[in-house]
Amino acid sequence: MSSNKSSSNSGSNSGSTGSSGGSGGGYTITSTGTNSQGNHYCHRDFGSSAANSNSYHYSNTDGSYYYSNSDGSTYHNNGKGGSTYTRPN
Repeated sequence: MSSNKSSSNSGSNSGSTGSSGGSGGGYTITSTGTNSQGNHYCHRDFGSSAANSNSYHYSNTDGSYYYSNSDGSTYHNNGKGGSTYTRPN
């Protein structure tokens, strides 16, 4: 599974807060931006009670995207009609 992730980025540490939408609980956006490959990312902190407190998503220039969710699940869409969901442990 390739999600074109890179640690080099030109983002910011915004510290914004938001709502997770569906199942309650909030989060803090710890960083967001565009990495050196032109891919958008957003890192969110859901706090210590979440299975994965530091979740993130990438939206890649090739149309693919990847989510690492607060419940420990992951979702990858390859931008070509294929996708993979991994349930939480």
